[in-house]
Amino acid sequence: MFAVIETGGKQYKVSAGDKIKVEKLEAEAGASFVFDKVLLVGDENSIKLGRPYLSGAKVEAKIIKNARDRKKIVFKYHSKTRYRKKKGHRQHFTEAEITKISG
Repeated sequence: MFAVIETGGKQYKVSAGDKIKVEKLEAEAGASFVFDKVLLVGDENSIKLGRPYLSGAKVEAKIIKNARDRKKIVFKYHSKTRYRKKKGHRQHFTEAEITKISG
């Protein structure tokens, strides 16, 4: 069984046992979290499609950790004008393990 969920403005295809990195969620490590914006639930035989979300469907997950990603370098450059700007950015993320899909 699999599902497509929406969180942080992005969509993720998940199934039970998957570990995913999503935008930072307001939950502590070790806590359980419920994704209620489920777009699609399916298995080998059938697919349920929401418009836009399925009512009553939910995906339960266990929060593994909250952390920051590796540094991304943002470099701006204009040729022939001596313009160079270098900046770094580290995005916060939450790693979650999908435990149950119902819907």
